[in-house]
Amino acid sequence: MKGRPVRRNAAAVYGQPLAALVAGIFTTLTASPFFLWWLGPVAAGLMYAGLFRLTPGQAALKGWAYGVGLFASGTSWVYVSIHDYGYTGMGLAVFLTALFVAVLALFFAVTLWVYRRFFTPRLAFLSFAGVWVLGEVLRTYLFTGFPWLLLGSSHVDSPLAGFAPIGGVYLLSLLVALSGTLLAELLLCRRVWTLAPLAAIWLSPLALPNQWTTPASDTPTRVALLQGNLSQLTKWTAEGQRAAANTYARLTRNVADGVELIIWPETALPMAERDARAVLSRVQANLAPDTALMTGIVQRNAAGQYFNSVIGVGNVEGSYQKEHLVPFGEYLPLESVLRGAIAFFDLPMSTFASGQSKQPPMQAAGVALGNAICYEIIYPELVARRARNSGALITVSNDTWFGGSIGPHQHLQMARLRALENGRYVLRATSNGITAIINPQGEINARAPQFEAATLTGEFYAMKGITPFTRLGSWPAWLVAGALALPGVIRRRATR
Repeated sequence: MKGRPVRRNAAAVYGQPLAALVAGIFTTLTASPFFLWWLGPVAAGLMYAGLFRLTPGQAALKGWAYGVGLFASGTSWVYVSIHDYGYTGMGLAVFLTALFVAVLALFFAVTLWVYRRFFTPRLAFLSFAGVWVLGEVLRTYLFTGFPWLLLGSSHVDSPLAGFAPIGGVYLLSLLVALSGTLLAELLLCRRVWTLAPLAAIWLSPLALPNQWTTPASDTPTRVALLQGNLSQLTKWTAEGQRAAANTYARLTRNVADGVELIIWPETALPMAERDARAVLSRVQANLAPDTALMTGIVQRNAAGQYFNSVIGVGNVEGSYQKEHLVPFGEYLPLESVLRGAIAFFDLPMSTFASGQSKQPPMQAAGVALGNAICYEIIYPELVARRARNSGALITVSNDTWFGGSIGPHQHLQMARLRALENGRYVLRATSNGITAIINPQGEINARAPQFEAATLTGEFYAMKGITPFTRLGSWPAWLVAGALALPGVIRRRATR
């Protein structure tokens, strides 16, 4: 009799972290380019199973192991950015990537430690799902946030996609996590009653509206998205600047007649706006009078601050300055300590300032266009704010930093989810892929080949009406997550 708890504890210490590591890898496989979304509930179920046989410290280890599995498999592109484009040796790049993975994994360690320390097994299938989503919210905002590979992000392609316009990615995460806990209760505890809520979760989208927004007019807007496919390694040299100017001028000249809007990607011209004006003026001289051109560019204000921006040429009103910057890529935390320590901390244009949070949409070709530059597209609340006053969304990006990794595919999938959440077309122009036109259902209408200079021409509609998610944002999903978690906390206090 005394030997059984020892064996159970040994299994908890050694077996559960291994299961968690596998669950993290499974979560990566749910996302693009693998699209195995059905592994999401399996991963959540593996994290839920046996959790109350662990001490809080062991639960934290399980959470950390999940984070290691997730980020080591799902954000391997960090190594590409650091080593290939950050001028960092292999050994140091491996160390920095491992440090990145290990630190991010602490979010899951904290989430599971809190859960095991303050919650009881009663109604655990509900409270676990709620706490999991609250942990994702913490990861989205703490230390500028990193909402990459949220549990619900891959379900733009699953039967649950119909919930995205209602509650966004956090509602999807909640439903996936709840499906996992119910599945674990069914398989491990033979609780047949779980089939009813499982069926309700996965069949109820059939009763939801297919489309929450409608075209504002019967006439679409013709758009061309340009992809220069220029080398990141030489981009900011004099040779790279000439190549960029010549490439985008040539691609623009070859745009088909009738195109009303042309979009160049993030920092398409690797120079400040004042230096790019001569190039843009020459390009504008060859445009039809009613053609609008938008491009990512670096702006410098009178105070000497630099902004990652989008500006317009021709039939365009307004500009946009990036609000949410990428740590280390666009600004350097602890700059007085880290600047100059290694080459990676001295990347070109890593001293940007943040734009204002309440910027009006740009007006181009008669359409109000909300902007999200590169990394910003992964933040659902930020994009929802842009969508409220816009007929369509634009995201310009430089995914060259990801190389040939899975990063661009994940990035595109999150852009697709933002389109579905807000019922808006998303026009995605990137430096070397994946450039795409995404419709309000989150489907790709057209895409350019990756790693090629290309012009993607297509149509989009300015949309009217807003989805429940665009109107209310994520807080209803957060409230539901908190409500599911609350009974476990109350029960714990009552027990004490």
